[in-house]
Amino acid sequence: MQKKVLALHDLSGFGRSSLVPIIAVLSAAGHQCVPLPTAVFSTHTAIPDWVTTNLTDAMQGTIDQYDRLGLRFEAVYAGFLGSVAQIDRVREAAERLKAADGITLIDPVMGDNGKVYDTYTPEMCIRMRELCAIADIITPNTTEAAILLDRDPRSKPQNREQALEWMQALHREYGAQVVLTGLDYERGRVGSGCLSGGTAVVSLHHRIDRYYPGTGDLFASVMLGMLLNGQSLAASCEKAGAFVRDCISYTAAQQTNTMHGVQFEKLLYQLVGGDHGT
Repeated sequence: MQKKVLALHDLSGFGRSSLVPIIAVLSAAGHQCVPLPTAVFSTHTAIPDWVTTNLTDAMQGTIDQYDRLGLRFEAVYAGFLGSVAQIDRVREAAERLKAADGITLIDPVMGDNGKVYDTYTPEMCIRMRELCAIADIITPNTTEAAILLDRDPRSKPQNREQALEWMQALHREYGAQVVLTGLDYERGRVGSGCLSGGTAVVSLHHRIDRYYPGTGDLFASVMLGMLLNGQSLAASCEKAGAFVRDCISYTAAQQTNTMHGVQFEKLLYQLVGGDHGT
């Protein structure tokens, strides 16, 4: 039976972040992605002069309707959130709508590059910890992991042993399987680590020296898609890292504005097992 994913994220019209790549990736992987938008943005927030409409009130009605319909989801997946109230709605969706053997995936989008996002208040950071405590899998980058562990957001693992210690600390604190992204302690390489069932795996690959918004959403959605297709967490992370790397490499060759995001569209064939060319 086809898997259903309830995706609670913002919808940014331009810039290839949030629900735009998430819907495409999960669909390519063979799953039904059911978007529950937290807000609509004209562009992602790294592009100036964006406009937005908050959808917090509509989230409650949607959760209520899905519950009345008896809909249950093999995965409840949440990312960037705009308020404490939205954190509460995500928790409610996971508690009411996740299938008995389903996955709650929380991508605690709070910051990057050693800085907390301007939209995230101290209260939201604290409440995000509560949300991670009900997750089956969490996917913080090193900045977000530091926040979750009450460490300096500018700190990060400096070697493999420290990366393992960070993942173990996150697991002890939140009880979830851990995927730690943005590991860059080896010169010219970047990647992720995962901890599942007591086994930790670190996967690094060649670093392409470009920064594009939305790659975290791309990584987490590929990982989830592969996981729902029966792959292990480690194999799913390896696939996600390779896909993001390929998308960055392809996009860098096109020499487009980095704020326009990665051109993942022509590489989606990699996720469906077919070699249809680019």
